[in-house]
Amino acid sequence: MNTIKNTYKITLRSLRKPLRTLRLSILMLLVTLFSFAQEANVLFVDGNELYQQEKYNEAIEKFHKVEKQAVTSADLYYNLANAYYKINKVAPAIYYYEKALQLAPNDKDIAVNLNFAQQMTIDNIEELPTSIGQKISRNIIQKLHYNSWAFLAVFLSILFAFLFLIYHFSDNTTKKRLYFITGTLSFILMLVSVLFAFNTYKITSHKKEAIVFAQQTQIKNAPMLSSESVFELHEGTKVTVLETVDNWTKIRIANGQVGWIIDSELKVL
Repeated sequence: MNTIKNTYKITLRSLRKPLRTLRLSILMLLVTLFSFAQEANVLFVDGNELYQQEKYNEAIEKFHKVEKQAVTSADLYYNLANAYYKINKVAPAIYYYEKALQLAPNDKDIAVNLNFAQQMTIDNIEELPTSIGQKISRNIIQKLHYNSWAFLAVFLSILFAFLFLIYHFSDNTTKKRLYFITGTLSFILMLVSVLFAFNTYKITSHKKEAIVFAQQTQIKNAPMLSSESVFELHEGTKVTVLETVDNWTKIRIANGQVGWIIDSELKVL
């Protein structure tokens, strides 16, 4: 009995030091993260002030320093895009508007400014006609991020559970009917939200897009410099990435044409 107690105490003592070390490590990590967050916030504010002073190049430098700290923010990308737009840098302006729109797909300011930036591009590519299903997907389903659809599904599942419980314990026939109908509706909407979340995630994870950064480039029919040029693109044009071979990327443009471009001449979103 004493042996067991002593062993137990020794085990406790042996655990105490690592636990103190772990807590200290966590504390140091939190302090580090907080200091990085503070630094990023200061840089962001400085960038905004420089932008207000029309010092756009200096503002861009500040914003990029924030970006290098692995900060993903629609506001950061939006401000970066605005600064690039002010100095007529078409490709990076469109690139960062697109990045901002990925995080905030319903932000009208981003969409409007992106449209202004796209008007500065040279290429006028007519899009292929879309089916009714594609239009519904683009204009309804993809209007929300898959995380938003998932959050809505969770909320509706909680609502369904709550309505089911009060339906089960309610004695009033009229109220039971009302709870049953609204509960059923919330369950159906939950299933639709889950379906939309999976659909949006599938589209987002499989669809890889990029912005052409080269001022002017020849798109080849094969991943070789000596191959024949099939069409020409200019900076700011949005393309779909199909595959990559060595330092070449196979792309498709809005009208369905396909070709190869050198990796360094575009930037993936």
